[in-house]
Amino acid sequence: MKYVQDISASTQEIFSTMIMLDVAPGEAFRRTDSHLKNSVSGIVGLAGETKGMLSIHLPLETALAVTTAFLGMEVEEIDEDVCDAIGELANMLGGCLKAAIDPSGSKVQLSMPSAIHGEEYTIDCLADADLISVPFTFAEHSFIVELQVSS
Repeated sequence: MKYVQDISASTQEIFSTMIMLDVAPGEAFRRTDSHLKNSVSGIVGLAGETKGMLSIHLPLETALAVTTAFLGMEVEEIDEDVCDAIGELANMLGGCLKAAIDPSGSKVQLSMPSAIHGEEYTIDCLADADLISVPFTFAEHSFIVELQVSS
């Protein structure tokens, strides 16, 4: 699958340098269940020559652990700080992956990051987009980074 190595390398780099967490990638797959449960998702859209979306989906406990490490202070509930941190994480991942998708830097633009959370929700993108999901783990936590692209 195209971009799997780029997703793995970008995610490991961002987590190790910006959040001080070592994450390990798992086997890439195509997620077929569009429902996300008890999670926080950070999202960045792609526009231009390549269209799509980069997203990171973290179960609530993982989102709290990542935000605690990112902010350097204990975070105990899903609030605006968590959503801002996960949105910024998606933004950093989108910036790293943009270099792989658009080496010239002029053919793809990134949207402002956003974050959503809830007991159950879905995130839809382009119907004809290729979907790549890469799972990651650290300590007892796991999360997924996804890239949906349509050229």
